[in-house]
Amino acid sequence: MPQDRTSFARSEAYLLGIDVGTGSARAGLFDRDGRMVAADKRDIALWREGAEIAEQSSNDIWSAVCEAVRGAVAKAGIEPSLVAGIGFDATCSLVVLGDGGRPLPVGRSGNPERNIIVWMDHRAIEQAERINATRHKVLDYVGGVISPEMETPKLLWLKENLPDTYHAAWQFFDLADFLSWRATGDLSRSTCTVTCKWTYLAHENRWDPDYFRKIGLGDLPERDFAPIGQSVVPPGTPVGQGLSGEAAAELGLRPGIPVGAGLIDAHAGGIGTVGADGEPEKNLAYVFGTSSCTMTTTRDPVFIPGVWGPYFQAMVPGMWLNEGGQSAAGAAIDQLLSFHPASAEAKQEAKAAGTSLPGWLSERARQTVSDPSEAAMLARGLHVVPEFLGNRAPFADPHARAVIAGLGMEQDVSSLVSLYIAGICGIGYGLRQILETQDRAGAIVERIMISGGAGQDPLVRQILADAAGRPVLGSQVEEPVLLGAAILGAVASGLYPDIVTAMGSMSGTSADYQPAGGAIAAEHEARYRAFLSLQQAARDVRAAS
Repeated sequence: MPQDRTSFARSEAYLLGIDVGTGSARAGLFDRDGRMVAADKRDIALWREGAEIAEQSSNDIWSAVCEAVRGAVAKAGIEPSLVAGIGFDATCSLVVLGDGGRPLPVGRSGNPERNIIVWMDHRAIEQAERINATRHKVLDYVGGVISPEMETPKLLWLKENLPDTYHAAWQFFDLADFLSWRATGDLSRSTCTVTCKWTYLAHENRWDPDYFRKIGLGDLPERDFAPIGQSVVPPGTPVGQGLSGEAAAELGLRPGIPVGAGLIDAHAGGIGTVGADGEPEKNLAYVFGTSSCTMTTTRDPVFIPGVWGPYFQAMVPGMWLNEGGQSAAGAAIDQLLSFHPASAEAKQEAKAAGTSLPGWLSERARQTVSDPSEAAMLARGLHVVPEFLGNRAPFADPHARAVIAGLGMEQDVSSLVSLYIAGICGIGYGLRQILETQDRAGAIVERIMISGGAGQDPLVRQILADAAGRPVLGSQVEEPVLLGAAILGAVASGLYPDIVTAMGSMSGTSADYQPAGGAIAAEHEARYRAFLSLQQAARDVRAAS
């Protein structure tokens, strides 16, 4: 039987947040005040084919989740019976299952273990363009232009290219919904996943049958949308009867623990940060990881061309969300650095120092300047528009590509540091461009609440504040994405009555990075103008070729 949702309110309780990113599954245990007690991590497999294809395995991911959960509980040294609630977040990747939950192949390899089309996979660009050509009214709620990173273009690609897989599919899941189903056996979807990535109209509590018929997926409304979700609930809603006996045995936990409907990973970072000061509407949730995601909360819908949404109840219940970001952020920095002749040497140095290459370069830059804001001067004359995987916002242009201007013949580590700083500045200018686009539409924010692995570095935070021209605030907790997932478990268990209350009680801010003025501000203003010019020049060249 499921655990009574109020029984833990008077006893020691821990919340389990589980995050599945692009490269790993992580589990974190938090107390009711949002303090992280322990965490563990397991790598997950990723198959790449060229620049467009990226696939994963749901069996591999579930195995990694189980190992991470067992590891976190062991590190915490607590009785598993003290876990009061569980929440999942994950990348917005498409999981395909046949009858009985068996994995089905989603690519040319024919390997059924490769049954996930990863969020970053761009195989469905042609399908996205055809969908956009319909100009269907549903597209108004994805910024006017659907992305190949979303799920209906990928479903259409499967139907057209792998019809055996498509027609044999029992369920198409967003990864977070797959995890809650795997944990509970319940097929409910979260309003976060299906509204943001599947075109569900949460403000009307319905799918639009006409949209699916018009784009070539008319079989879904004919089946009453059973393969993509007939029960859609807000994040944090308890699903099913709690943790199933089978899943409990695999995770090393007790059956019946309440499991909350999940979130996309970036949105979990938003939940873990944006309500820290009780004013979510004034705060931009900025998740800086492999990609970056910007999330703006409003009480009324705001339509912003090129920025996804407005989505109702996709992150904060009862409120609207606009979502932007960059398709490659941390991954763009890695790609940028890989081109430099000194990269291999610097990687060895970083490994010997026990850190990542970006972290090592950041430390080198800090040692060079007296004030972190002055690091931008190390990149003078060097400019990067880091759109290696297209422009997610504000142009919704999957064909956009990176521009690097100002390279010379230098091959030493100092020039690699300069290139790294130029790349971080480019990420910051892309963020500023999104903010200015939102400002013009009336979705104005005052502060940037940062989370994500690539955004933990203090120098990166300062450069982003200077480049974007707004304060950047760090989270009090080390792992705000995991905290966001744990908050779902806190609400599902009844420890808190709703997400807003839980956010205010479990999250907080620590470091505050204010944008520099004077000569530094002038330098960034000039660099931003150069960024816009190079970005436009790249579009002009592409149009002419």
